[in-house]
Amino acid sequence: MELIRHYFPNITEKQEQQFAALDVLYREWNAKINVISRKDIDNLYTHHVLHSLAIARLVTFRQGTQILDLGTGGGFPGIPLAILFDNCHFTLLDSVGKKIKVASEVASALSLSNVECVQRRAEEEKGKYHFVVSRAVMPMPEIVRIVKKNISTEQLNAIPNGVICLKGGELQAELHSMRHLAEQTPISKFFSEEYFKTKKIVYVPV
Repeated sequence: MELIRHYFPNITEKQEQQFAALDVLYREWNAKINVISRKDIDNLYTHHVLHSLAIARLVTFRQGTQILDLGTGGGFPGIPLAILFDNCHFTLLDSVGKKIKVASEVASALSLSNVECVQRRAEEEKGKYHFVVSRAVMPMPEIVRIVKKNISTEQLNAIPNGVICLKGGELQAELHSMRHLAEQTPISKFFSEEYFKTKKIVYVPV
């Protein structure tokens, strides 16, 4: 929690309580349904919550922004972003039912009325969104190919609508086909923790 307060000092008391509640909620649900590796649960705030919130350093979503979290797993990056941007709507999508169950239960426990959790394959999703966010390991060109049908033509934000992914490691080969489109931002520019040294935000306007 100290990390969240350090990097986001302007969060409200309610948001602080919601972020603080994540630890107990994810420990409880992870014991029943494994969505975070057992050895990684102690790094929840650095590796999952703060990592998700890196997207908030790239763009401050304006009121009414519709965001799709593709392959949300247990709710990342969608749930931390939904706490921070409580005036935006988040649809958390995953094809695996037990993962959606965890995301849904956590969102419900936090009273996140701006979150909807849906079990569906991305190819079958028909909704329109200003942004698609993801931590999925699927290659970026594949993600863009699948979700470009879902990107709204209505522009609300300071950057054009598109896809924002959290990626790690060497991305040159993965992004070669869209090298003129994809914008890479090192997360170490925003957060000083060792974990973020190889992490990037990749943004592709659609």
